[in-house]
Amino acid sequence: MIAAFFDIDGTIYRNSLLTEHFKKLIQYDLLDFSEYDKRVKEAYKLWDNRVGDYDKYLEDLTLTYVDAIKGLPTQYNDFVAHQVVELKGNRVYAYTRKMIQWHKEQGHLVIFISGSPDFLVSRMAQKWGADDFCGSVYHKKDGVLSGEISPMWDSANKMRSIDMFCKKYDIDLKESYAYGDTHGDYSMLMLAGHPRAINPSFELLNSIRENRELKEKTEIIIERKDVIYKVTADVETL
Repeated sequence: MIAAFFDIDGTIYRNSLLTEHFKKLIQYDLLDFSEYDKRVKEAYKLWDNRVGDYDKYLEDLTLTYVDAIKGLPTQYNDFVAHQVVELKGNRVYAYTRKMIQWHKEQGHLVIFISGSPDFLVSRMAQKWGADDFCGSVYHKKDGVLSGEISPMWDSANKMRSIDMFCKKYDIDLKESYAYGDTHGDYSMLMLAGHPRAINPSFELLNSIRENRELKEKTEIIIERKDVIYKVTADVETL
């Protein structure tokens, strides 16, 4: 069986689902904005001004989010998660939207693997017709989010998930595809026979350049405005 493994944030979705969920929780006064602002503002400012590291910004944001939602009642969380995907779920890249459709037409399995919370990933998977998915599991206890996380945002956990899916569906990795944008997707790209880096972060691009085998087989896709570019890993970076 041939599969196509897709990261979501920055690969399918043109932002971060976790970020959208965070903003909505603040908008509904379910979280304290001052705490979010204090802990993430500097990392975001550096990234927004294009002088900081994107992966570092995402790491700071994720750790703040994990702390902030501890104790949140699941009924409120589910309502906001539904709102995020209902209102924002179509903000996807044209390239990956097209590729999801192409893989489905070829009879390939479409699998979403994302570091975003499972309650958001499951809704995106349903919306875009994915055959299976996995995300970071946010555990629940007594009707609230307990604060315990089984993460899926790092390369090692994504590798274990791919191994699980391969056993479940008898997937031929050499014939399969993987799509990702940050260093957390490195293992997915390494394992698949047809890796594609979508608007890759500087850290991911450097890792691809340093691995000769991966460099030779990886397609680099850049989407800006309404134009899609295919470039090599040797593209000049500043």
